[in-house]
Amino acid sequence: MIALDKKRIVDLTRVLTPGQEKFKLELHTYFVDELLPGFHRPEGQWYILQEWEMSSHIGTHVESPYHHVKEGGDVSSLGLERLMGEAVVLDFHHKQGGEAITLAEMQTVGASVRPGDIVLVHTGFDAHYGDLPYNRPYLTLDAIQWLADRKIASVGIDASGIEVYQGEEQPGHLLLFGLGIPIMEELANLGQLHHERVFFIGLPLPIRGADSCPIRAVAIEEV
Repeated sequence: MIALDKKRIVDLTRVLTPGQEKFKLELHTYFVDELLPGFHRPEGQWYILQEWEMSSHIGTHVESPYHHVKEGGDVSSLGLERLMGEAVVLDFHHKQGGEAITLAEMQTVGASVRPGDIVLVHTGFDAHYGDLPYNRPYLTLDAIQWLADRKIASVGIDASGIEVYQGEEQPGHLLLFGLGIPIMEELANLGQLHHERVFFIGLPLPIRGADSCPIRAVAIEEV
């Protein structure tokens, strides 16, 4: 983390290691003249290009409506106002794996949620990143509906998802995506934030046809 004009910047992004992630991430490295015929590379000079093979859901990522809704918007259609702006951090790190975050708990902890907020759900389960099996806390459907009714911009969580782990259906995704609300998963370091309200940035590459994309997520807060 760094300080910037009396601000504190906290990186909320997983560092990815090729070949060691639960989703595919491979880097193929070539000298530039191997991929660009006719390009002259002086002998012994390190000048490379890479080709990447990776899952759209690897590491810290955002999911667009197209992930579950055939007619939904893809990653390139996500408005910046949904992925950067004022965020509220909701602390549920006392929850255990498989335990529900209920409507009543959401109404209490999330009492300060405002229209247009980016909601960041802190479970502490970023500590379990990469663990298998991975049973996480989850939001009940009525808790998700309550957030949607607040007209939030987006929701993020420091776990592998917001719903029951390996559930056959994901009604919460469908609910949010039907309203154009994106979901961010596998955030990190929410426990390092000192304030309930921060300025959040988590931007994907605007790739047409992509259901999801890794993001570089950061939070900026007062020192």
